[in-house]
Amino acid sequence: MPEKSVKKSERIVVKKPRTAKSNGTAASSVVSATAATVATTATLAADKRGKLETEILRHAVTMFAECGYQGTSIASIAQQAGVSKQNLLYYFASKPALYQRVLDDVLDVWLARMDSLADESREPQELLRSYIQAKLRFSREHPSASKVYAMEVIGGAKIYGQQIRSKVIPYLRKDIASFEKWMSEGKIATVNPTHLLFTIWAMTQSYADFSTQMNLVLNQKKLSAKDFEAAEKLIVDMVLAAVAIHN
Repeated sequence: MPEKSVKKSERIVVKKPRTAKSNGTAASSVVSATAATVATTATLAADKRGKLETEILRHAVTMFAECGYQGTSIASIAQQAGVSKQNLLYYFASKPALYQRVLDDVLDVWLARMDSLADESREPQELLRSYIQAKLRFSREHPSASKVYAMEVIGGAKIYGQQIRSKVIPYLRKDIASFEKWMSEGKIATVNPTHLLFTIWAMTQSYADFSTQMNLVLNQKKLSAKDFEAAEKLIVDMVLAAVAIHN
């Protein structure tokens, strides 16, 4: 029996359904774009928060150094930073919290320098020179931060004393162990490591903490680069002479 001819209009066209792959790709693109937008927004917000926090800390350091803890208020710091008191308290819950953060930042830098003295890949003389240079650099670049720490210590460390004990003592013991190792290996002369470190701290930090006195005596407004270069040379020479082995 002959086949019936099928008119073109009567033909059934079956459309292929969209594959899961194509649907998945589209959905994935939307998710990726959304995630990228969220990530960018979060990054911008974090950057803004970080910049404002840094600005608050910068003004807090200056005011604590100039007016002391008791003479500084949250309101005055907020005014200098150009933010409301409420906004500042969002970043730092109280004046003690802000003060502790300032001191934490100072001490963390100093402790990182102390930790470098335990580097076994370098010679003692090189390590001591670098340590003195770093301490003087901090005094030159961050004098107000150093002064805040000095004022806290001079005042009896009533607020930050426990943190000083808990943070500094382990690093001091580690550095003393390094000095004892150098001495036992014949790399340096026999010295009292604790008091040598105290002396280095006093000599380097005084170029921030007592810079006003130095400038008055030198009849100038600010310590110059040459002043710090001269200080570095003298302090390094004194310390290296103290640990030098004389045959």
